Amino acid sequence: MPIFEYAPAPESRAIVDIQPSYGLFVGGEWIEGRGAAFKTTNPATEEVLADVAEASVADVDAAVRAARTAYTRVWSRMSGADRGKYLFRIARIIQERARELAVLESLDNGKPIKESRDVDVPLAAAHFFYHAGWADKLEYASLGPKPRPIGVVGQVIPWNFPLLMLAWKIAPALACGNTVVLKPAETTPLTALLFAEICQQAELPAGVVNIVTGAGATGQAIVEHPGVDKIAFTGSTEVGKSIARSIAGTRKRATLELGGKAANIVFDDAPLDQAVEGIVNGIFFNQGHVCCAGSRLLVQESIAEEVDRRLKRRLETLRVGDPLDKNTDVGAINSRAQLDRIAELTAAGEAEGAVRWDTGCELPSHGFWFRPTVFTGVSQTHRIAQEEIFGPVLSVLTFRTPQEAVAKANNTPYGLSAGIWTEKGSRILWMADQLRAGVVWANTFNRFDPTSPFGGYKESGYGREGGRHGLEAYVTTGDPR
Repeated sequence: MPIFEYAPAPESRAIVDIQPSYGLFVGGEWIEGRGAAFKTTNPATEEVLADVAEASVADVDAAVRAARTAYTRVWSRMSGADRGKYLFRIARIIQERARELAVLESLDNGKPIKESRDVDVPLAAAHFFYHAGWADKLEYASLGPKPRPIGVVGQVIPWNFPLLMLAWKIAPALACGNTVVLKPAETTPLTALLFAEICQQAELPAGVVNIVTGAGATGQAIVEHPGVDKIAFTGSTEVGKSIARSIAGTRKRATLELGGKAANIVFDDAPLDQAVEGIVNGIFFNQGHVCCAGSRLLVQESIAEEVDRRLKRRLETLRVGDPLDKNTDVGAINSRAQLDRIAELTAAGEAEGAVRWDTGCELPSHGFWFRPTVFTGVSQTHRIAQEEIFGPVLSVLTFRTPQEAVAKANNTPYGLSAGIWTEKGSRILWMADQLRAGVVWANTFNRFDPTSPFGGYKESGYGREGGRHGLEAYVTTGDPR
């Protein structure tokens, strides 16, 4: 097939004004952090972008106190209609500053600009628009009698979708009348800090949203703070378990959205070209840095060779490189630590006997990069079939019957998502009922909407985000005592 050459089409960085250093956003103002500063870098070039303050325990305490003051004096007393006006205003500002946010996200995270531009930023705005509409309708959301806010919510988000995960967390919390102390990931803090500016631009009351930056110790200080009423966390299963242990026996509530090892299941009657696009989107979107990525491909045995041929042909057309180039399909791995983790697990896959194939494309000389990779001959016991790689690596297994597909798909400690590719509607419904996954896509993959709940089972966590179900985590019901 012909290979088309693409001239570079870089997005300009000029729209983004990155400060040399950033403090903490507490009580509606910027303050100096008491901890040591750390650097955030561009993973595509290893260029230092800015120095960022590391919040200490005392800084977290100040943020929680600011959130409590805003909650008791202003936000919980405000009508739902007035709260909704602020959320609508934030959503509109996100749209107005969409290009700035997209460029900053790609610089700090390493994801292709076309993904941050066309997926992350529009979905972030959509979450604020959607939840703004719920702010004055909570009594009609079937949440229970007299729904009211919980109080101060501590939120810790990951580095794979920094702005989008912020929107998933902050929008429902504010719509329900809570105030927030949020910690972005230490490798991707810049869009959260820009969001603090958006809160100021929207004239959000001081202390309703507080943003403290730092690493694990800062997150732990939020989790353990006695003034926090609820924890919302997205990240690794290991850290999620630690949070659950930490708050056990306290009055704190929690929602945990953790790891995944999703099965993408292709039957012999599936539309193969469509399925191949779904496979590619399922695992190579955002460099595989997706908790619900379709990292295990289960193909019916009779079409395995044909799917393998079409998939590899498609992967050879993917362009790996500069995240700010509008032609780029696969960007940079977010950090050296994550690249090392991917390399460790792929080496284990080869050592255990799986057959490795990658595109062989040329990689940039600087930054953190990994070629789109496929393993065939994978067995259920291989580490690459059981552990979350969180990178552009696909493990291929085969099956003969729907029952075998279900057994293999469910043979994992995770239960976040799954995909089914078949023309038979009855098979889709039967499979969806059998699969132990919180989200099941049919003839598509990685499709998100703020109206639809998202969350998992088993070691993928508990609770739901998005939709009416996602509101439940941010309200309490019944008469206050």
